Amino acid sequence: MDNDEEEFDQLVCVTAVLMHHYYLTFIHKEPCMNSTQTRHKWLIEILGGNVSRCFNILCTDLEDNYGLKSSRRTCGAEMLGMFLYILGQSVGNQSTMERFQHSSETVSRYFDKILDSVCRMSVDLIKPLDPDFITTPKEISEDSINMSYFKDCIGAIDGVHIPTSISSEDQIPFIGRKGTSTQNVMVVCSFDKQFIFAVAGWEGSAHDARVFQTTITNHAFNFPNPPPEKYYLVDAGYSELCGYLGPYKGERYHLPEFSLFNYKHSSLRSVIERTFGVWKNTWKILRSMPSYPFKKQVKIVIATMALHNYIRRYSQNNDHFDEMMDEPSHSISEHIVSHEESYETIDSTTQDIIILKDGIAASLMEVQQQKYLYKFCN
Repeated sequence: MDNDEEEFDQLVCVTAVLMHHYYLTFIHKEPCMNSTQTRHKWLIEILGGNVSRCFNILCTDLEDNYGLKSSRRTCGAEMLGMFLYILGQSVGNQSTMERFQHSSETVSRYFDKILDSVCRMSVDLIKPLDPDFITTPKEISEDSINMSYFKDCIGAIDGVHIPTSISSEDQIPFIGRKGTSTQNVMVVCSFDKQFIFAVAGWEGSAHDARVFQTTITNHAFNFPNPPPEKYYLVDAGYSELCGYLGPYKGERYHLPEFSLFNYKHSSLRSVIERTFGVWKNTWKILRSMPSYPFKKQVKIVIATMALHNYIRRYSQNNDHFDEMMDEPSHSISEHIVSHEESYETIDSTTQDIIILKDGIAASLMEVQQQKYLYKFCN
């Protein structure tokens, strides 16, 4: 009898343990998202001063003008915070779920909502502030050398490759010169480090000159063509066309007057490299793109450019912009002859840009010789 009672007591204990386990597992669940640094509290802590002001203006703009709507449980500011957190830190859904205490589905849905709103905003932000290019940029007018020789320059053009995540069966056209899959993005920037035009989504294998030729000749892209007598700076890989001033290429590059011109050209055109630097340092997602559908990856590139311009206009102080202001105004690689394939196009006005370039080169050399003569005589 004692044995029966002992077995009964053991059975009761086991049953109690199992019932307790069942209760904890299926009835009284501990929330997995229990951080104290969540949602508005975390946003308030990381935002302050000019950043907070810029964030608030952006959120209001998106709500008032670009279709952003708060949900029943989540305000527009929190959606925007999640979006910027993912773009700026290049984090996945898991980290965002924990930080903002939302499910993976909710994070993805809000990210897409903000992405669509910012892309709508990009139409108004990625364009010239002075569409007729009447005003000389202050970066030109306030520099005596630039004003003397490049007063009609309105910006710089270049291509930039952004890593992309593509399935193996579709990857080959996207593999660029460095052997990795990228999308080629053609960009025009102003001298105050804003993007004034961008076309994204080209395969990484597409040559910059091909993207350039297609873009400026296809009216569907709405490219901001330079007015008569004005021009953009381009590198050696682009065609010699009126309105697009490139460096000297080939053997003539080594002559003193042409080398001097290339140096000055490179110094001024380096603004686009510094703009790329600010842009990539701010939005870390551009360094390692997640496995989103390709169209979404293209939209992310455009959205980050729009946000770049927004910060430039509305944030009084920004560390990335401030750091780039102290960078050298040229890089050695910029004025070395390009050995890339160049797509030469015969154009009836090509001679005009060659005459302009030769005139600037001659004037620069003349001034340089006068300086040497003055130094020698004194």
